[in-house]
Amino acid sequence: MAHGSPHNVSRALVLGATGGIGGEVARQLLAAGWHVRAMRRGGAPHAVASHVDIEWLDGDAMQTSDVLAAARDCEVIVHAVNPPGYRHWDTQVLPMLENTLTAATMYGATIVLPGTVYNYGPETFPVLRDDAPQRPRTRKGRIRATMEARLHDASRNGVRTIIVRAGDFFGPQTRNSWFAQGLVKPGRTTRVVRVPNARGVGHQWSYLPDVGRAMVMLIERRRSLDAFANFHMAGHWDADGTGMAAAITRVMARHGVDVKTRRFPWWLVWAASPFVTTLRELREMRYLWKQPVRMDNTALVATLGLEPHTPLDVAIGATLDGLGCLPGGPPAGQISQRDRDRAGVRCAGQRQ
Repeated sequence: MAHGSPHNVSRALVLGATGGIGGEVARQLLAAGWHVRAMRRGGAPHAVASHVDIEWLDGDAMQTSDVLAAARDCEVIVHAVNPPGYRHWDTQVLPMLENTLTAATMYGATIVLPGTVYNYGPETFPVLRDDAPQRPRTRKGRIRATMEARLHDASRNGVRTIIVRAGDFFGPQTRNSWFAQGLVKPGRTTRVVRVPNARGVGHQWSYLPDVGRAMVMLIERRRSLDAFANFHMAGHWDADGTGMAAAITRVMARHGVDVKTRRFPWWLVWAASPFVTTLRELREMRYLWKQPVRMDNTALVATLGLEPHTPLDVAIGATLDGLGCLPGGPPAGQISQRDRDRAGVRCAGQRQ
């Protein structure tokens, strides 16, 4: 559904608004009073109630003319679009970014990019600073590092960029995450949690509403930031790889459900990866579960004075509810207003 927009309202284009992070930033921008425009082939998605206030356009991020038309009059372009299922990264990721850069250059828009840890090699771990050198070891990492290098070059020519990097996402509105695809099974009551970490290895997680809120806070301060601004979020640090499973167990116990913990079946990923693209890509990223990677949010806190932070059990409860993993809960992907309110963003100034 498309809505008109007064001329004095700030406008943002979100590419990838049907995805986890793109959809969350779109919701947060709407809540902050922005007019949000989104583009996808076929226009507005069907039966997605959380997207009804977005102005949807029919278009393809691979087509320069479509992106230029969608970005007209927009002050911000959120570039959260990726080829589905990890396919076609080699041929689509960089051309889509170039189209966003063309539009940002034409309209003077700030680009906002959700970053990844793929860009970094193990020499930058276990504590990952925002100024660490990017020497990726994987194919996807090299593509992501090339994206950021391209944005950095463009910033010298007047195209402003904000990058926000966080841990593995979880949240009530996304199934495309390790939480929803590895730890639990959406649409059914959680009775088993599968843990992907090597034993004793810590891991960083980020609640998507917190990430979206941080992005909006930075967007609203965009004119005071460096032309190329790179921030890391601390999120929720699972010190030994058992904390996330323990939180899920606590939340399910409050609903009268006993949960068992199992090791994630990496052997199955190895066996099936020659035949399934997504599993082959997951196997490539297994190194992130074999060593701790904790992000330093010093720059973010210095800029915002805090990092948006929802308490873990509250965030887990809202996530399980939204994924349809609580007994007697709504179908996966739906979440009540009551639980949305309970999962409202809290803020903490200290590093997590």
